[in-house]
Amino acid sequence: MSDNEKYMSSVKVGPKGQIVIPKEIRDMFQISPGDTLLILADAQRGIALELYQVFEQIAESIFQGRGRDIYPDHSESESRAFAQAIRQLSTPEEPEER
Repeated sequence: MSDNEKYMSSVKVGPKGQIVIPKEIRDMFQISPGDTLLILADAQRGIALELYQVFEQIAESIFQGRGRDIYPDHSESESRAFAQAIRQLSTPEEPEER
């Protein structure tokens, strides 16, 4: 299934746990070699990938005092802790070779 806004495919997990993001999806989200992606996982809701820049902008907004605008149900300290965690992810460690 494919059009300008939707795409569905399957990918296989390789022996080192790696997957290839299909070209159509890389093009759709303007993902380039060297880009950093965040992987979000929730045991009940599943796995999601997002460009690091999206979360970097959220963190920057929180540090500029706009945390309540973004996450009104969270305290300022909770929002700042979240923003700090995002910043710590900016330089992910290289995965271990197995």
